[in-house]
Amino acid sequence: MKNAVVTGVSTGIGAGITKVLIDAGWCVFGSVRKEADARAAVERYGSSFVLLVFDVVDEAGVIAAAATVKSKLCGRVLDGLVNNAGVALSDPMLVQSTEDFRKQIEVNLVGPFIVTKAFAPLLGAREGAGPAKGRIVNMSSVGGQICPPFLGAYAAAKHGLEGMSGSLRRELQIFGVDVILVGPGSVATPIWDKAQETPGDHLAGTIWSAPFRKFTDYMVAEGRKGYKPEVIGKVVLEALTTAKPKARYAPVPGKFANWTMPTILPARVVDRLIGKQVGLLPK
Repeated sequence: MKNAVVTGVSTGIGAGITKVLIDAGWCVFGSVRKEADARAAVERYGSSFVLLVFDVVDEAGVIAAAATVKSKLCGRVLDGLVNNAGVALSDPMLVQSTEDFRKQIEVNLVGPFIVTKAFAPLLGAREGAGPAKGRIVNMSSVGGQICPPFLGAYAAAKHGLEGMSGSLRRELQIFGVDVILVGPGSVATPIWDKAQETPGDHLAGTIWSAPFRKFTDYMVAEGRKGYKPEVIGKVVLEALTTAKPKARYAPVPGKFANWTMPTILPARVVDRLIGKQVGLLPK
């Protein structure tokens, strides 16, 4: 049986990844941050699931979890590490608090750094390791390449994750450990219900109020039409198992309009298209 560590499995994409891996015969060591989510996770996933409770930004907690996984592997290699846990807090960047900005960088970028350092030796990224090697999958986003308004901190963190992943992939090839990015577009998860509940009252009377609401309404509508989390889980399974994985996967609904065109058009053209759509062009 193959084994993988997946962070952030309580809901959303992490839950979809966990379900797909377990259905494919894997054992998943899945992390949750809150004790309140622990029992539900154990009941949901069954005997092929091993619960880990840690916050990805708590280095001591992550190192302790890695020691637990090592003891349960009994000398076997860890076949996969999926850095999935993340957070997105939308706001205009000139309004967003430093605390919210820093939190997104910490969870979405520093967290994967901490987790990767702790678990990489179990994947075979160490001198004297045997021939079996695991793979790292880092969960980025369309926002890791395309910079949406009002998600600047999130985009900055995902840009950073993509840069870190590229450097890490080149460094770890000496061990035979691969690093693969998966950058989804819209995924139908409960996060969109929370987004719609974000009223933006703090922006009332400012220049940002109407554009922020238009952007939020658009993102919620697209999100609810997005891929099911299990679709992303299948992409992760492919990244972990196919003989020659891509360096980056982009499972994006409406891929031509939502991925291909924004990445090949000149940036200034994309600026104006987005600005017109949500009301960010000068009056």
